[in-house]
Amino acid sequence: MATAVNGNHYDRAEEVKRFDESKIGVKGLLDSGLTTIPSIFIHPPETLSDLKPKPKQQSVAIPTIDLSGPRSTVVEQVAAASRTFGFFQIVNHGVPVQVLDRMIGSIRAFHEQPTDVKAKFYTRDIATGVNFISNVDLFHSKAASWRDTLQIKLGPTLPELENIPEVCRDEVVQWNLHSEALGERLMGLLSEGLGLDTDRLKNTTCLDARMMVGHYYPHCPQPDLTVGIASHTDPGVLTLLLQDHIGGLQIKHQGDWVDVKPVHGALVINIADILQIMSNDEYVSVEHRVLANPSEEPRVSIAVFYNPSAREALYGPFSELTSPEKPPRYRQFVYHDYMKRFFTKELDGKTLTNYYRM
Repeated sequence: MATAVNGNHYDRAEEVKRFDESKIGVKGLLDSGLTTIPSIFIHPPETLSDLKPKPKQQSVAIPTIDLSGPRSTVVEQVAAASRTFGFFQIVNHGVPVQVLDRMIGSIRAFHEQPTDVKAKFYTRDIATGVNFISNVDLFHSKAASWRDTLQIKLGPTLPELENIPEVCRDEVVQWNLHSEALGERLMGLLSEGLGLDTDRLKNTTCLDARMMVGHYYPHCPQPDLTVGIASHTDPGVLTLLLQDHIGGLQIKHQGDWVDVKPVHGALVINIADILQIMSNDEYVSVEHRVLANPSEEPRVSIAVFYNPSAREALYGPFSELTSPEKPPRYRQFVYHDYMKRFFTKELDGKTLTNYYRM
């Protein structure tokens, strides 16, 4: 399909196909010496119009929660943050800062390998449990985003070790152990925050299917024309994010975009769509995005998505959280169908939860 960008016409589908088949990713484009971004990365005006910060955005910060506090206090803080912001940072979470730093370093090392080394992992098929891609929604989005991604399935079981890139293999194995334990801890706090048994989310297989993504955001020569990740909500249950010091993550709060400023040693947690649905809107999954990176230094972040493993099971609001006074706000759905809908559309705002809303 021919598309107009800045008055020029080009075949977007052909350009996307050529970029994907090159297997070089965004970093490969930058390494080739380009000083302007290709047309497929230029976002429409409605995406670019609010990239500039507003003054009041800088006075708002997502909550930071100390997990070493009394459990009742932590439960209250987690529940309050999940109801208002949908995002919070955690400190004293039990994962050594050295583990976090090594994890970031290993993902950076993967992305900074020679193009031909990374190309061996470039595929949109994750049958082996490991793949390197640029833009999971490349063929569905109106515009591509300025980032590359290493995806690794962590659960229910890790891929064969020889399939995990050697440059980050040891770190991924260790990170999997920490993220599984921390995920279980967080699910317990979130369950209690809803007035449910500690293991309610765990028993719904919400910990079992875990996916890790290691994002790499190279320097962008025209950051005002594109984004690192477009505005979206996460489709699963919960997301755990480790980010480096560069920054760029923003969440939408009360209609404005708010920076999630990096804190060394902290981890960012956000409520995802299925948990909003299961909580019957007690917890909120909020839109977030990543700005294109203007820094000469690349930005690295690692997310773990916690998803149900029972793909043919029905999901919807927990029965304990509904009543004649507060009826279910969402219809039930089969998880497999839900995820199929997510992966056949571009990353966008709240369309997935809105689709199932009654």
